[in-house]
Amino acid sequence: MSKTNIVLIGMPGSGKSTCGVLAAKALLKNFFDTDLLLQNLENSKLQSIIDTKGIDYFLDAEEKAVTSLNIEGTVIATGGSVVYSERAMEHLKSLGTVIYLHLDYDTMCGRIKNITTRGVVLKTGSSLEDMYNERLPLYRKYADYTIMCSENTVEQTVEQIVKAVE
Repeated sequence: MSKTNIVLIGMPGSGKSTCGVLAAKALLKNFFDTDLLLQNLENSKLQSIIDTKGIDYFLDAEEKAVTSLNIEGTVIATGGSVVYSERAMEHLKSLGTVIYLHLDYDTMCGRIKNITTRGVVLKTGSSLEDMYNERLPLYRKYADYTIMCSENTVEQTVEQIVKAVE
């Protein structure tokens, strides 16, 4: 399989889904959201999976869903927690170019208003800042390109995604 996909990774609120759809249109590609795949496979909302089955189950289910992907010519928006799985990230890297949509901590906090309902993997006793600091080096590790999104409009981020892959 050729690496014709663009994989978006980043913190909750970084614009993976929002910008992904628009980048797919601009690049004449399909769009795929792994959070929607996971919800479909589990027949449950992300937060409900976390609440009823726990974080370990959620991360395992996310890894299985992501490693099952076999698609081409697609912009793939991932769940923010996908970077916890080396297996999932190696699979995504084999499928395409990984673009990290970077947000600073304060911007992330300003964008995610529905933290208790949006399905964010927050380990017991961890704060949002702990999660941010834990994920930061993982996003950097897997990224082929990094786009600084904190000051960007959606349109500016989409433009930078398109530039990164053309």
